[in-house]
Amino acid sequence: MEGRVASKEAESRSSLTYPLAPALRPSTLSDMRPPRDLQIIGDFVALTWEDGHEQCLRAELLRELSPSAENMGEVDILGQRWGGDGPRRFPGVTVTGMSRVGNYAVTFEFSDGHRTGIYSWDYLRAMESPK
Repeated sequence: MEGRVASKEAESRSSLTYPLAPALRPSTLSDMRPPRDLQIIGDFVALTWEDGHEQCLRAELLRELSPSAENMGEVDILGQRWGGDGPRRFPGVTVTGMSRVGNYAVTFEFSDGHRTGIYSWDYLRAMESPK
């Protein structure tokens, strides 16, 4: 039983396909549907949305824009920001795995060990790779 759970977990990290199912602020929830297809392809994460829109996002960009507290910091009830250096460059980083978070987001595991950002569907859809 334990082996089956571990193997399913590993499988979900390499390719996620969603036949069914938050704005630029990652913590805001919306009713946006998950992508129809989400795959790690080399140094990119490829997404295909229900409306046919396709994205190919560089792993470095995803890591740079990670919506994690480690990367972006946290604001306390007094409005003070703690931690987070904000976006910075991560040359050569790759996505090594991913896991779906409910019906609203995905987390990515990166080759530098980072894995705490929760990327909502809206947040990912709003991202564009620099031309």
